[in-house]
Amino acid sequence: MKALPLAATLMACWLLAACGRSPDAPDETSQVEADAHQDADAHADEAEHADSTVIPLKIATDSGIQVAPAAAGTIADEHEVQGLLTPVDGSIAQAVARFPGPVRALRANVGDTVRAGQALASIESNLSLTSYSVSAPISGVITARNAQVGGAVGEGAPLFEIADLSMLWVDLHIFGRDTQHITAGVPVTVTRMTDGVSETTTLERVLPGTATASQSTVARAVLHNRDGLWRPGAAVKARIVVASTPAALVVPLTALQTLEGREVVFVRTGDDTYTAHPVELGARDATQVAVLSGIALGDAVVVAQSYVVKADIGKGSAEHEH
Repeated sequence: MKALPLAATLMACWLLAACGRSPDAPDETSQVEADAHQDADAHADEAEHADSTVIPLKIATDSGIQVAPAAAGTIADEHEVQGLLTPVDGSIAQAVARFPGPVRALRANVGDTVRAGQALASIESNLSLTSYSVSAPISGVITARNAQVGGAVGEGAPLFEIADLSMLWVDLHIFGRDTQHITAGVPVTVTRMTDGVSETTTLERVLPGTATASQSTVARAVLHNRDGLWRPGAAVKARIVVASTPAALVVPLTALQTLEGREVVFVRTGDDTYTAHPVELGARDATQVAVLSGIALGDAVVVAQSYVVKADIGKGSAEHEH
């Protein structure tokens, strides 16, 4: 047999190789490229949603998660001070005996609330040998009783002390340079140390003298004792607002969380998707902070139970790592 030419031999080999490959199968290079693109898309999608979580609306409600639109506000220049509750001048009166004689009856005791004109005691006069009543000169609470049944009292003897505690003075002690910034007329929020209840009032005056023992300046406000639980002699703490600065965007301090070393707030989109937004912060006061960048006006920011959202994001990240 005669040998085939070299060119014919090469052509035959190429045809055989072509016939052995399926026309629909991609070559190895194309498959590698496709896998690489798929991995890249997966990593991009993972990065995009790494700081987000989905919390169904009912679960969010049951967990106490609340949102509010980011809005403009003011940041207060505040001074934290302490003070003491005292009765208002003229709010204390005494019920006294008009004539000397023995006490025949007592009709009230310390802690009782009485009204003006109410009979508190009965005294037998040594002059007329008849009994007369001693009445409350004002309405208020009895803070002291200085008589006993059968005991003798003299003319003008104080039997009861009555205090009208519907309003009290709050004497706030201010030190150092703060005295130069605090003037009458500014708002004051007073807080009870026993239960944390607060009441807002206005600074009435700054007293001219200096408290000898503490070397402080005393600023005074009037407090309405609506629930009767503000008690003379009790220590309180207060925030005096010296000035307020407008801010284009503020959020409550309760909205802030730290995530991977960054300060963030969580913004809800739709009904159940929560995403962490790193924020740049400005001035703050006791309740809120100015936001310079990271969120927009009207964004639905988590303002209560934000740590629940943080924990859910952390849980999702941990599950993904495993």
